[in-house]
Amino acid sequence: MIITGGENVFPGEVEAVLAGHAAVADVAVIGIPDVRWGETVHAVVVARTGPYTDEHFAVELIGFARQRLPGFKCPTGVTLVPSLPRSVGGRLLRACLREPFWVGQERRVP
Repeated sequence: MIITGGENVFPGEVEAVLAGHAAVADVAVIGIPDVRWGETVHAVVVARTGPYTDEHFAVELIGFARQRLPGFKCPTGVTLVPSLPRSVGGRLLRACLREPFWVGQERRVP
């Protein structure tokens, strides 16, 4: 669970919405540090093949989410990756995705 500004956000709910975008092949939603809110929602996305750049795709995907979710549940950023880390059993390894964002932070969310 991501706690942003005192609101609870369940990653699975946001992932389900983002997975509905035609250009998304796979998606993970994580909480990353935010000075104002403590944590903010961030999407890590594997895009289907197409002419997507990080900036353009992020704006499009965030707009897609804003039409379908309350504002506090919408991602504030998007990172494109070639694949998502998974265990041998296929479980998403969220800690691997969160780690780079939390390096050097005084308060860390496990």
